Amino acid sequence: RSYNAPEPAATYNAPTIRIGAPVVPILRDERNMPQGDSGEYNFNFETGDGITRSEKGGDTDEGGMAKEGYWKFTFPDGTPAVFHFVADHNGFQVESDLLPKAPPMPAHALAQIEKARLEDEAALRSSASSPGRTYAAPRNTYSTPQF
Repeated sequence: RSYNAPEPAATYNAPTIRIGAPVVPILRDERNMPQGDSGEYNFNFETGDGITRSEKGGDTDEGGMAKEGYWKFTFPDGTPAVFHFVADHNGFQVESDLLPKAPPMPAHALAQIEKARLEDEAALRSSASSPGRTYAAPRNTYSTPQF
């Protein structure tokens, strides 16, 4: 018995184009990439459907990098969204009226934090004023064992 693969078909199907959503035009696209050793850059873009993105960044004096910027768009229900951010030695921090806010800390938690802070300060003061432990050098003389 022999098995043969079918002959390849000599047909070509041209790619089809599917249009599902309208093409959104880019209204602005500005990019300044780092030049030299500074690491400074910035970019801004805006689309025809109201999306805007802006960012700038560069090296810091501490040897790291920092960035800041924003993005904005409109949700399908018409709600405008604006997010501002900073990313630096303190991490990524974003601000927006749309982000939830933490509730204020209860008074008993604030009191406990303050108590712990005062205890830490007192411990530092007492350890700074008390003398450190000292040890005498070992003796190098031995007596004859008594039997």
